[in-house]
Amino acid sequence: MKRVAVPTANGLLSPHFGGSEYFSIFNIENNKIVSEEILPTPEHLTGSYPNFLAEQNITDIIVGGIGGKAIEIFNKFNINVYAGANVLLPKQVTEQLLEGTLALTGNSCNHEGDGPESHGEGHHHHN
Repeated sequence: MKRVAVPTANGLLSPHFGGSEYFSIFNIENNKIVSEEILPTPEHLTGSYPNFLAEQNITDIIVGGIGGKAIEIFNKFNINVYAGANVLLPKQVTEQLLEGTLALTGNSCNHEGDGPESHGEGHHHHN
């Protein structure tokens, strides 16, 4: 089962990962949302959000803006990071991810390849 986290503020995807009021969690089976839960955010310390989500068995996170340190921690736990998502309803962006229609305006990097031997496959950088 996949577990997708969406940092949420004012009922929408939070444009700033660290500014989340809570996390909307979607449990996915057979590419469909089967259940949804709300997790309160832990105290906001360096690395606290990514470590907390890793403990919740999150497999993917959809975010607006996110810092490099948070991405590093998610990568360490093999959690896919979809950065630069539009500010929409959490369920909406999760459904877009499942449908393959999620629009990302920033960098989208997942955990594939960290060393010099990875030639950038799967990484898209927009300037």
